[in-house]
Amino acid sequence: MKSFRFLVVLVVLAAASFEISAQTCKPSGGIHGKKPPPGQCNRENDSDCCVQGKFYTTYTCSPPVTSGTKATLTINSFQKGGDGGGPSECDHQYHSDDTPVVALSTGWYKGGDRCHKYITINGNGRSVKAMVVDECDSTMGCDQDHDYQPPCPNNIVDASKAVWKALGVSEGNWEI
Repeated sequence: MKSFRFLVVLVVLAAASFEISAQTCKPSGGIHGKKPPPGQCNRENDSDCCVQGKFYTTYTCSPPVTSGTKATLTINSFQKGGDGGGPSECDHQYHSDDTPVVALSTGWYKGGDRCHKYITINGNGRSVKAMVVDECDSTMGCDQDHDYQPPCPNNIVDASKAVWKALGVSEGNWEI
């Protein structure tokens, strides 16, 4: 009986450690920052610009998606000339800051499989549905294609101003 209990405890511990490791998204590599040419990194919405020589971690994965998945909400302008850079990946269009749209980290973006699908964002006691229109690239950055900004972390939902407004966040607190 004692050895049976020990075996049950061992199986439960092994299963728990397998579940934890299956939900982990580990870094896939990194890049070293390059100094942006003068005026080439758009600082709208307090966007970061790459720092010469700084190491930035990259990810090809994102945490598993469930109804309770936690993410970091950041602000982004999807309009032409905004800190989002070029047109969105999903439709090669720009989107108004007044439209609830998002860009997802590379793993959640899933190569475009989530394009034009809606996600629900909960925060501040409210929820909002927003359409996926872009990728917040977690694998590359610090180049012209990425507006000289570093790679995104693996758990980013980069949201338009309309999302922040719908969540009732005061404009002075728009950032992260």
